[in-house]
Amino acid sequence: QVQLVESGGGLVQAGASLKLSCIVSETDFSGAAMAWYRQIPGQQRDLVASISSLGSRNYVNPVKGRFTISRDNAKKTVYLQMDDLKPDDTGVYYCNTPPLPASMHTTWGRGTQVTVSS
Repeated sequence: QVQLVESGGGLVQAGASLKLSCIVSETDFSGAAMAWYRQIPGQQRDLVASISSLGSRNYVNPVKGRFTISRDNAKKTVYLQMDDLKPDDTGVYYCNTPPLPASMHTTWGRGTQVTVSS
């Protein structure tokens, strides 16, 4: 069973940057597509960004041009660089594999809280 440990969140003002990290205990991390999700209280967990095993990236429209997903296969870590943060980016961020709708995952880490004040 994969284990996921997210970190890097915090409380920042609008316009600031944060870099999230997720360490993954996946045996074949380099062959795994990865994703970041965000959950706002009372709402479902939504996929925000994904990266394939070959480095192909996809983003939801609201974060395009501001967020960058990357990976370090040697460290079994996936990152989410978040620039020009907005209050709407507030939520708990989780990583997982593969990039499926959140409802299809049964295992999650604890996530990392990102709060952006206006």
